Amino acid sequence: MDKSRNYVGLDQDEYGGMTPTGTVIRDAWVFGILPQGETCSGWSYDRLQALYDQVTEAWMPYGHIASKLPAELRERHQAIFEEALRRAKDLGWSPEMDDED
Repeated sequence: MDKSRNYVGLDQDEYGGMTPTGTVIRDAWVFGILPQGETCSGWSYDRLQALYDQVTEAWMPYGHIASKLPAELRERHQAIFEEALRRAKDLGWSPEMDDED
């Protein structure tokens, strides 16, 4: 993301947010840092960086590994990310698009 511009929002991001910024936003939903559905549209780079820092701190006790989350968070994570994958695929995304081979 260009530091001089504001974020377009998760719903307007490439393939429904299949980007690092999109992952941070969805993780913030998982941990209750943001209400689910907050797209962060119009947020500045600095505000997104602060969100990234909060999400990183929330992941620390679990080593950034979803399977180590407590059951409630793990189930929320799975539901949020399954929906994100479904939406991205509907928009034409495939995992192979991220390969640099």
